[in-house]
Amino acid sequence: MHFPGRFAEQLVAGDLDRVSLSFLVDGLEVRRGGTAANIAFALGVLGMRPVLVGAVGADFADYRSWLQRHGVDCAGVHVSEVAHTARFVCTTDEEFNQIASFYAGAMAEARNIELAPVVVARDVDLVLVSPNDPPAMLRHAEECRQRGYRFAADPSQQLARLTGEQARRLVAGAEYLFTNEYEWGLLRQKTGWTAEDVQERVGTRITTLGAAGAELVGPSGDRVRTAAVPAAAGVDPTGVGDGFRAGFLAGIESGLPVERAAQLGSLIAVHVLEVTGTQEWSWDRRRALRRFEAAYGAAATAELAEVLP
Repeated sequence: MHFPGRFAEQLVAGDLDRVSLSFLVDGLEVRRGGTAANIAFALGVLGMRPVLVGAVGADFADYRSWLQRHGVDCAGVHVSEVAHTARFVCTTDEEFNQIASFYAGAMAEARNIELAPVVVARDVDLVLVSPNDPPAMLRHAEECRQRGYRFAADPSQQLARLTGEQARRLVAGAEYLFTNEYEWGLLRQKTGWTAEDVQERVGTRITTLGAAGAELVGPSGDRVRTAAVPAAAGVDPTGVGDGFRAGFLAGIESGLPVERAAQLGSLIAVHVLEVTGTQEWSWDRRRALRRFEAAYGAAATAELAEVLP
């Protein structure tokens, strides 16, 4: 939903302990979403072979067909017999601030999913543990460590729900750690770790910085800053981080260095930003390469062109 105003103007200083607000919105859009599905969709569009893992309700049938048409393998999806698929209800104001509620529903059953059957059957290269049922996130990270599966930790929205101990358990041993700038600070606060402590426990840290791009810190402490692809128009920020993650992982899977992979992540992120909905963007290779060249130059574009579908 969209609120044609500013949330900040509706908050009364001194009365924040008893907020009672109702926003008259000027539009309602029902869109496909979910962090895992958003990332898998973008990976499929980019020619990868993503396998979706999660728990859904019986109402997932149409969504399953949509994802499969876009190259997503839904072999790891568990269908609940009692609960609906999770729902995220979000209102965005004129300054892209958001107020949202999340209904977990069938997501709580994700903690019962074992990764091994999917990883082995599909010859999975990397497991991305993104926001999900917290016990499922911890179980899957631990299974990756025990079985030696390469994995990436992406706590994102669930970082607020995790305790410091849980956050430490999720992150430790990850080959890649994804956060945005605010989450990076919250992660250090919750875990009690310094930036150096985190770096000792993960491979590469990727911190997205919104319009300022992204920061990447490698295993040896080498630091790279990448600029963002300029947006033609900012329409809806929902799912932009998911787009970045998909682009980055597609780049890594295609053999690109981390800097170039992050630039591809920014390219996909801006595609998501410029539409309403997390999976409403379309892919045009020629246009994408032109935008990439304008942002990063001809040499970088030639390297990317070799792997883009």
